[in-house]
Amino acid sequence: MAQVGLEKLLDRLTSGKPVGAIVLLGTDSYLREMCRKKIIETYVPEGARDWALARFSVREAGWDEVFQRAQTLPMLAPRQVIIAQEVESLEKLGDKSREAILEDLAKYLDSPAPFTILLLEAAALDGRQKFGKLLNEKALVVELTMGGESAAAFASQTAKDLGADINRAAAMLLGEILNSEPARIRIELEKLSTFAKDRRGPITVADVEALVVAARKNTVWQLADMLACRERDAALAFLDNLLREGEQPAGIIGALAWMYRKLIEACDLPAHTSGFQASRQLGMRPEAAEAAVRNSHRIPKKDLLAALSALAEADSQLKSSNPNPRALMEFLIARLTCPASSAV
Repeated sequence: MAQVGLEKLLDRLTSGKPVGAIVLLGTDSYLREMCRKKIIETYVPEGARDWALARFSVREAGWDEVFQRAQTLPMLAPRQVIIAQEVESLEKLGDKSREAILEDLAKYLDSPAPFTILLLEAAALDGRQKFGKLLNEKALVVELTMGGESAAAFASQTAKDLGADINRAAAMLLGEILNSEPARIRIELEKLSTFAKDRRGPITVADVEALVVAARKNTVWQLADMLACRERDAALAFLDNLLREGEQPAGIIGALAWMYRKLIEACDLPAHTSGFQASRQLGMRPEAAEAAVRNSHRIPKKDLLAALSALAEADSQLKSSNPNPRALMEFLIARLTCPASSAV
């Protein structure tokens, strides 16, 4: 099986068809917990979870108990979910131990127990190693990351979980202005769903603009025109507003990195591409997609790529010992507003 995103996993779970082995790959604890919960809710009735649900840390307990439990018929339940955590620790074992486990895992995945969903969790895997290749071939590997489409899918599913509905345009807008951060999307949807229930209708773009955008007047996409036009003073003033409103430097850097990746994608689209056409290609709202195309043609592609390197460097510095976050961010903005084709 190929790697899939969050929305594909939700589609598979909605169908109710069992999946022999699922791999949750990534470090976002909120997304991991959400996916784990959805998998358990889909396959194991609440009253059966005391005996049809088991969790193991393979780094501490080893793999033998996982294989044994996975092949043991659950009591009083048609299916069970067996969770194996920290599975990436297998890659650090000695050759003999690693090969023995891989052989047992391959045999199991070739003929998984029909009553077991084996849920493997890993922060990261080396796709060049035998373990990573085996899981990519024989399991459903879910990348715990969010782009525009994944954030919209997450927003839609979260709204349903809260007993509300949200139209696609509103879901995309919500994901965009909250930088695809699942915890923040959940918090805003809790407020939006209450509002929509009182009105007895779906959550719309107007609702998001009234209840979310109005509360966060400064979004990272407003920086696009300033950076594209090299308006350093305006960009620094904008940064000051963001910091005053409580935005964290790490979140701003992450949002800027996402924005620059979208600008790089937009470079390959003709300058006259309409917002609706670009929206399908970039996975963004038409208005934002149109702005991305416009700004991508103002900045040389090599400068966009250099900007990503500058953002990665700033992120690394931010995580180092005793940085001055404001000074670091101001220096970053100065670098991003250098004259076109200057060293970034």
